[in-house]
Amino acid sequence: PYRSIPPALFPLLHSPSPSISLYPLYWASVTLGVFVCQGCSLLHRGIPHISRVKSVQQESWEASEVELMAAMGNEAAKAKYEQKVPAFYYRPKHTDCKLLREQWIRARYERNEFEFIEKQEPYSAGYREGFLWKRGRDNGQFLSRKFILSEREGALKYFSKQEARDPKAVMKIETLNATFQPAKIGNPYGLQITYLRDNSTRNIFVYHSDSKEMVDWFNAIRAARFHYLQVAFPGASDEELVPKLTRSFMKEGFMEKTGPKHTEGFKKRWFTMDDRRLMYFKDPLDAYARGEVFIGSKENSYTVLPGLPPSTQGYHWNHGITIVTPDRKFLFACETEAEQKDWITAFQRVINRPMRPQEYAVEAHFKHKP
Repeated sequence: PYRSIPPALFPLLHSPSPSISLYPLYWASVTLGVFVCQGCSLLHRGIPHISRVKSVQQESWEASEVELMAAMGNEAAKAKYEQKVPAFYYRPKHTDCKLLREQWIRARYERNEFEFIEKQEPYSAGYREGFLWKRGRDNGQFLSRKFILSEREGALKYFSKQEARDPKAVMKIETLNATFQPAKIGNPYGLQITYLRDNSTRNIFVYHSDSKEMVDWFNAIRAARFHYLQVAFPGASDEELVPKLTRSFMKEGFMEKTGPKHTEGFKKRWFTMDDRRLMYFKDPLDAYARGEVFIGSKENSYTVLPGLPPSTQGYHWNHGITIVTPDRKFLFACETEAEQKDWITAFQRVINRPMRPQEYAVEAHFKHKP
C-alpha cells in the first residue's frame, strides 16, 4: 500500500465545478473514484454503502484504489453520473444548505437519477401532489396541508382541509419563488415559498420530514417555472432562463426604521431584500410584509448613503443608512458597522444595475399603491 496518494495522481486533484474548486480536494471516494472537498467528504460518509472516503495525505492507499482513481477521476465521473441532468435541476454551491448538497450527492451516486430519465419523474412530470407541514399565518403552528402543483393550470395550490374542493390559496407559477431557509424556519428541511398577491409579497413556510421529498418539491417548482418561462420567452436559451427559476434573497436581517415624516420613533423590523423589493416584517416568519420599498437604479435617481440626516429624531441604533428615491428618503439603522456595510453593499449592487423594461412596471405599481 501507498503511505499517501502517489504524485502521479496529483493532476486529478481538481474539481470540474468552479464553485467547489475554491476548496482543496484533500479527500477521495475510493469506491467512486472522485476527489472531494472536506464539506462533501462528510456528506459522502453518510452513504457508506456507496462511497468510502479516504484522506489523500493521511491514510495509506491500496494499489487497486490508486488504479481506480487514475481510471476514473472527477471529469470522467461527471460525464458518467451527470449525463442527463435536467436544465432546471438545481446544482448546489458550496454555500448552500446541507440538505441541497446531500440530496445532490445521493441523486448522483445512490439513486443514479441522471443516468435514467424515468427516475426524474417525481419532479419533471408537470404535476405533483402531496402533503407538507405548513405554518399557520395567525397561530404559528405547523399543520399538514395538501399541496398540488400543476403546470397545466399554471399554479401551486394548497387546501386547508383534506376533503376541500376549493383551494385556500392559488399561487401563480409566474410569480412563484422557493428558497430553503432551515435556520429561519427552525427545521433542516424548511422551505420558504413566496408569490405575489395583488402585487404584494406573500410568504408560506413549509417542510417535510423526508429530505428527498422536500428537494423533489423544490425541483418540481423549478421545472414548472422553467417550462412557463420557455413559453413566455420563446427565443431565450436555457442559460438565460435557469437563473430566473428560483432565487435566494440578497440579504436578510434586523434593522430599525422610522416613518415617512422622520419624526416617528424607530422600530425594529426584519428586512428581506428580494432583488429590487425591500420588505420589512414585524417577525421573520410573518406571512405578509408590513411594507415594501422599491429600489431602482442610479440612472433613475436612487442612491444609498451611509448615516442619517442631522435632523433625525428619536433613539436608534448607531449605524444609519439613508436610501434616496425620487419620491422620498427612507431611514434605517443597523446595530453594528459590519451589518451596515453589508446592507449598503446589497443596496449598491441593485442600484448600480440598470433597470429592465419590466421593472419600470413594478416601480409604477409601487408608486400607485394605497
